[in-house]
Amino acid sequence: MTTLRSFSSLVSTQELATSLDNDKKGIKILDASWHMPNTNRDPYQEFISKRIPGARFFGIDTIKDTSVDLPHMLPSANIFADAVGKLGINNKDHVVVYDSIGAFSAARVYWTFKAFGHDQVSILNGGLPAWIRQGYPLITTGNPPDAPVEEHYTAELNPQLVRDYATMLKNGKRYQEGDKDGVPQVLDARALARFTGEAPEPRPGLSSGHMPGSVCVPFQEVATEDGLYKDDVALKAVFESKGVDLNRPIVASCGSGITASVLYFALERAGAKDISVYDGSWTEYADKKDSIIIKDKQ
Repeated sequence: MTTLRSFSSLVSTQELATSLDNDKKGIKILDASWHMPNTNRDPYQEFISKRIPGARFFGIDTIKDTSVDLPHMLPSANIFADAVGKLGINNKDHVVVYDSIGAFSAARVYWTFKAFGHDQVSILNGGLPAWIRQGYPLITTGNPPDAPVEEHYTAELNPQLVRDYATMLKNGKRYQEGDKDGVPQVLDARALARFTGEAPEPRPGLSSGHMPGSVCVPFQEVATEDGLYKDDVALKAVFESKGVDLNRPIVASCGSGITASVLYFALERAGAKDISVYDGSWTEYADKKDSIIIKDKQ
C-alpha cells in the first residue's frame, strides 16, 4: 500500500502534480469554486469543462443549511458527512481544495472541513489559475467525472471554530462599554468602502458599515496579484500592520462567510491559535433589527 505523503496546509502545484494518482495515496482533490451572483458564472459548469484530474466538485451553495434564509451557512454534521461520503472521501483521506480564482472560495471549504474535525486538509496555492499557468494536466472533455465509490464518513462540529449573531452582538456591546481587551478581535474581510459605510453592500437593502471594534483587513491583502497566498512571514506582517494581536482570540467576518475563511486560513499560517469564523457574517448581522452598525463616513 502506498504511504500517504505529508502535506502542509498550503500545497504547491508541483507537490500536487506529483500526487495525481491520489486515490491510492489517500489524497482527494476538491474543486471548491464559488462566484458572487452578479458575476453570472456557474462554477459547476466550469468544473465540467476544465478541472484537475481526479477532482470532484464541492458545492458551497448545495452542501449547506437549507433551514435558514442565509447563503451557504454550515450544514449539520449529518448533512456534511453524507455529502462528503458521496464524494468518495473518508475520515483518513487528505483533502486538497482549490478554486478557479486563486485565494478565494477554497478557504471556505478548508474551514468547513476543519470545523467538522477533519484536520487533514490543504489548499492548493494559486488554485486552478496557477495549475494552468504552470502547464499541468487538465480534464477538458466537457463530461462530468464518474461518480466515486461512496465512503463512510463521520463528522462532529467543533463549536470553537464558529461564531453566531448573538455572540457577535454581545461582544460588540461589551466593546462599546469599554471592555476592549476582554472581547475577541473581529477582522472584516470586506472592501474598506463597504466597511466604513461609504459604499453600498452588493445585496439590495442591506446597510454597509461595520461591527463595533472590528478591523478592516480586505482579503486581497493576504495574497499576491497572481492569487498565491503570501508567505507566512508576510502574512504575519499584514496582520500586525493592522494592529492585530495574533496571541489573542480572533473572529473573521465578511459578507457571507466566504472571504472570512480566507482570513481564517491566512491567520492560521501567520501563527494565530484562537481563530473562528462568524458564519452568517455581515449578511446576517446587518439584517438584524437590534444590530449595532458603525459608519465612519456618511
